[in-house]
Amino acid sequence: MTKSFKEIFAWQRAHSFVISVYQVTKDYPQYERFSLCSQFQRAAVSIAANIAEGYRKDGIADKLRFLNTAQGSLEECRYYILLSYDLNYIDLETYNNMNVSLEETSKLLNAYYRGIKEKNVQ
Repeated sequence: MTKSFKEIFAWQRAHSFVISVYQVTKDYPQYERFSLCSQFQRAAVSIAANIAEGYRKDGIADKLRFLNTAQGSLEECRYYILLSYDLNYIDLETYNNMNVSLEETSKLLNAYYRGIKEKNVQ
């Protein structure tokens, strides 16, 4: 049993992804600061924040709802990576690295979700 949301591998990977989003978006055009940058950062933070918030929920349904919200935010980020590439804000290497990071996060989040749903574990 974990003592903190920080011990959850899915949260650790999500947090790392958030940091990378902030690092990448600082180089976006200034006029994107309150649009794409803000949306991308908020969606990335939402992944980790919803894992953390769901961790403390008592009911399985509540936990799963927060994790499902995290999954939705993850998919939103998947689009923002593509959009950033299509707008030439990131190069191919950054695009690929961000997709790999997001996919790793997705796999861990899905496994955590399934574990709670199937085994009733925290």
